[in-house]
This record gives sequence, C-alpha cells and structure tokens, in this order.
Amino acid sequence: MNRSVIRAATPRPCTLVVCRGCCCGNPRKHRGTDHAWQLDRLRAGAAEHGFQVRTTDCLGPCDQANVIVVQPSTAGRRSGAHAVWVGFALDDDSTDDLLRWAAQGGPGIAEPPAALALQFIRPPREARARARR
Repeated sequence: MNRSVIRAATPRPCTLVVCRGCCCGNPRKHRGTDHAWQLDRLRAGAAEHGFQVRTTDCLGPCDQANVIVVQPSTAGRRSGAHAVWVGFALDDDSTDDLLRWAAQGGPGIAEPPAALALQFIRPPREARARARR
C-alpha cells in the first residue's frame, strides 16, 4: 500500500512548530527567558495531552520572537482552520496558554485563550504565498 495514502488517512493532532532560529530561542537576545525550559515544558505537555511539538530554523518575523506556529489537527483543518502564528511567546503565561489551547485541540477545535489571541501575528509574506499554492 502507498505510504502517502496511509499518512493521509491517519488523523494528525494539533502541532506546535517552535522557531529556534537566529533570534527565537536566543538567550543573548532575550536574557530573561529560559528557552530550553520552555521547549521542555511544551514537549512534556505534548506527551501528556497527545499533540505534537517540532522545532525549526528561522520562521521569519525575528522582531516578534519567540514565534510559535500552531498548526490545526486533521479535524481542525476539516472545520476550515489554518495555521495560527503566535509572536512574543517569551513568558510562562504564553507557554501556559499555548499548552492549554493545544491540549484542547487547537485551531478549529477550541477557542484560543484571550491573552494568547492578542499575540497572534501575520505570517511572513513567503509563508502566506506557500499556503495559497
């Protein structure tokens, strides 16, 4: 059987894509943030609640670091949800809100915490162009 068919049929959970490029996760740029601890917390929450966490290199909006993209689950996408970009995710409150939202299902399944919604940012132009393809 074709593996791409198997993957497409398997429902995917909500995924947090955590930028750890040139600015996000950089202790020299954001001295008051324990970036390793934040990533450990997100991974522990994912293991506990069944969502996924990935890291990636620079996502682009470095002036809004730390950037985390919340990708909807299969069910969220079916309901019309798209990836949500969150900027300035530097403190415990942001991390708590991201964990809570992802545990509840993320975009298209659960409403984001109000404070987290204030941190939503527009994706860089390149990402928006790729999303339209």
